[in-house]
Amino acid sequence: MDNYKELYEKEKAKNIEYIEKLARLEEEKNMLAFRLDRIHNNPIWKVTRPVRDMMLKSSKLIRRIRNLGGPRGVMSKILYKIREAKAKKNYGTKSFPDAARRKMEENCEFKDRPLISILVPLYNTPKNFLKEMIDSVRWQTYDNWQLCLADGSDESHAYVEEYCLKESEADSRITYKKLERNEGISGNTNRCFELAKGEYIALFDHDDILHPSVLFEYVKVINEKHADYIYCDETTFHKGSVDKMITMHFKPDYAIDNLRANNYICHFSCFDRKLLEGEELFRSKFDGSQDHDMILRLTDKAKNIVHVPKLMYYWRSHAGSVASDINAKSYAIEAAKGAVADHLTRHGYKNFSIESTRAFETIFRIKYELMSHPRVSVIIPNRDHVEDLRRCISSILEKTTYDNYEIVVVENNSVSVDIEDYYKELKRYSNVRVVRYVGEFNYSRVNNYGVECADGQFIILLNNDTEVITVNWIEEMLMYCQRKDVGAVGVKLLYPDKTIQHAGVVIGLGAHRTAGHTHYGKSYENLGYMGRLCYAQDVSAVTGACLMVKKHTFVEMGGLDDHFAVSLNDVDFCLRLRKMGLLNVFTPFAELYHYESASRGSDLNGENADRYNKESELFREKWGEVLEKGDPYYNPNFSLDRSDYSVRIC
Repeated sequence: MDNYKELYEKEKAKNIEYIEKLARLEEEKNMLAFRLDRIHNNPIWKVTRPVRDMMLKSSKLIRRIRNLGGPRGVMSKILYKIREAKAKKNYGTKSFPDAARRKMEENCEFKDRPLISILVPLYNTPKNFLKEMIDSVRWQTYDNWQLCLADGSDESHAYVEEYCLKESEADSRITYKKLERNEGISGNTNRCFELAKGEYIALFDHDDILHPSVLFEYVKVINEKHADYIYCDETTFHKGSVDKMITMHFKPDYAIDNLRANNYICHFSCFDRKLLEGEELFRSKFDGSQDHDMILRLTDKAKNIVHVPKLMYYWRSHAGSVASDINAKSYAIEAAKGAVADHLTRHGYKNFSIESTRAFETIFRIKYELMSHPRVSVIIPNRDHVEDLRRCISSILEKTTYDNYEIVVVENNSVSVDIEDYYKELKRYSNVRVVRYVGEFNYSRVNNYGVECADGQFIILLNNDTEVITVNWIEEMLMYCQRKDVGAVGVKLLYPDKTIQHAGVVIGLGAHRTAGHTHYGKSYENLGYMGRLCYAQDVSAVTGACLMVKKHTFVEMGGLDDHFAVSLNDVDFCLRLRKMGLLNVFTPFAELYHYESASRGSDLNGENADRYNKESELFREKWGEVLEKGDPYYNPNFSLDRSDYSVRIC
């Protein structure tokens, strides 16, 4: 009974402390709102608005230049555009097969030659769009296809029926049906499906264009990899030419967290008809985002989802198209949220929220409910560096909203008096402990020892040269790490000047061809390639500077490999998690500052450089096959020499 009372009093004290913290924050917010309101109502403020607007525009321009890294960054941006323009020349019509290549593809003898039914719902399709769309199918190097056209056009667009009937008479592979009424995107596509006879179904928009080799490439992976769901890279184009590309979208391989946050698969989806057994193709309640709903449902059932990393779908940008402006179909935003919500509900998630992000209205931030309130142990290795450690721990204690955590400082070979004095100060905190690891510095062994001493069900490996920014950083990591399919979770790390240090790790990136951080050095305000800095996503690895993992998983894995004494132990650990079939997730919604290498210096000089070279060689030997295959979340069309998603120039 006494133990119960003691626990009750402790929990009561914690709740009071938490409420008091919220009350202080609320008071500060109200005071700031009062002051801001008083300023806005000041007559002088109103009179000086034109001057302030001019100053604001000037400051925005200066900030953009500064965020690019000053004049050097502006030049870097210009060079990026030049490289992109050079790279674009290798795509478009230049990538189309020449006569010899076309002959080879046309005569290729596949063991399995499935009939692919391409579904195209028509509605008031402009004449030139209609002709170019049909021609792009007829020009395919793989010939066992069926083009299914269901036409919901009105009477003023009778030319659609006339042209399609003429084409279907000329080519028996083209099947056309005039609908009695327009049933919308979903209804018209479902009518297309009723015409389909193929073993595989492909979805094609009436105003877009296919690469001549796309069906050949799809049949190739059907034969080689038994693919039952296939997609490729795509580009938007304008001015009636596929060579006039706006945005080239080079996609990752299948990544469930990416797909939940963003319909990155989109075009050109092709799938085994069997996946539709017991399923509808398109559901009208998700019109505007019916493809996202369909992709989520069918990829759930698919056994072999294959991404063909080639730019083979040309999405026409024109007035009224989603490629041009999502607001042209604003209902698509709510439909997309509904599709994702339906998917999450089917997977057993409850009490989640889905919000649009600053990147795009249909790129989402998903907030998941915490299913429990587990103990979290924050492991911080330390040697001297009292100010770094003080800043780190103070930020945790002062800002963290999650209350069930402990801090375990792993002391290793400190010599200063100041650090011992600080350790004595820390004794006043019941949730902070200092344990001592005796032996030469080995980051892996030090962390492994810290985990042995930890009480938590979840572990956060944290560098002593970090500082918490996001108050609910633990919750943001925990909402992913609590999942059975997730191994490690990492956060966005920023340098003190608000440029990015870490936003996920790509294997094979960088001069050593081991691993590197994407978006490195980019501005805090940068949206990332195709909005990637604005949503949680699956990655090959995250940095050990701030990494969450379940303790039992860490122990089962044998902890960090101590052969990697300082570098690449985190990447090695994450790759071992992936080998176990677990996902590693990067979330941009938990942010910390990282005063990188304050504790051990740079890897670029002297003994550190020699040690890094040796550990890099060991990493390449251990993970050679994985490196050879390439990072599944980093498209092979990207350069491995840069971290900014620059397209590789052949």
